[in-house]
Amino acid sequence: MDSGLRSLLSDHSRYVESFRLFLQNSTEHQCMQHFIETKLPDIISSIGNDKPVIDVLGIGSGSGEIDLQMIAKIQARWPGVSINNQIVEPSAEQILGYKERVAKAPNLGYVTFSWHHQTSSEFEHRVTEDKQMTKYDFIHMIQMLYYVKDVPGTLKFFKSCLAPNGKLLIILVSGNSGWAPLWKKYGQRLPLNDLCLYVTAGDIAEMLSSMGARFQSHELQSDMDITKCFIEGDKNGELLLDFLTETCDFRKNAPAELRDQIICDLKSPRCSTTKDGKVIFNNNLSVIVVEAD
Repeated sequence: MDSGLRSLLSDHSRYVESFRLFLQNSTEHQCMQHFIETKLPDIISSIGNDKPVIDVLGIGSGSGEIDLQMIAKIQARWPGVSINNQIVEPSAEQILGYKERVAKAPNLGYVTFSWHHQTSSEFEHRVTEDKQMTKYDFIHMIQMLYYVKDVPGTLKFFKSCLAPNGKLLIILVSGNSGWAPLWKKYGQRLPLNDLCLYVTAGDIAEMLSSMGARFQSHELQSDMDITKCFIEGDKNGELLLDFLTETCDFRKNAPAELRDQIICDLKSPRCSTTKDGKVIFNNNLSVIVVEAD
């Protein structure tokens, strides 16, 4: 990592602000929602096995927006069946937001919620120590595997938590996205914050294959308008640039050579396309659905 660069995660308020701008300028949630509407019903059609309770586990669920959409599809598939929804989330602020969302949501009478203010590794350690492993019918890990130290170990553990016919759903940036060449080229020069931030769905597929896991992959088309990143002094552009590089005040603190190279590459066909005067970043995602043994 270049000296003087600080991880964006070290400044919580700036991270939250940059993430909010990312969602505003990208189609990330829209493409996930389309997947949930069109593909998820088939994926969950075999879970549960007519059990009286369906056990669901969300890892790094944030404020629960995507979670509740998936819960609604499970309810539609198994009307009247109780759902035990366990949530593992390290941010107290996000848990509060999730609880507020649940309080306002209709039609959750058959769903119970339990929040665990923990990282995935803390949850794994507690479950292993207590030797009381619940088997889950549906586990989802959306955009969170960047933040674990042992990715293969994490995959192996949560796969072992699947009940018969259970599904583990993982969403990450695609190996064909603009993130992949950016991370491959500059990952060693950007702040890692002691976490495995630079991992794509392509890496996950290789890990799962080496484990002998059965899985399917689905590509989701997504983009992000990063035009303002190239306007020096534009506040929103600076925040988006911070998000793209996971670096706090990247334009201000990065060495000039690194800054100019990354800004140049962000405009290159490997990362983006230019249309109607706008620079559109390739934010494609992959959904990986892992089968129980």
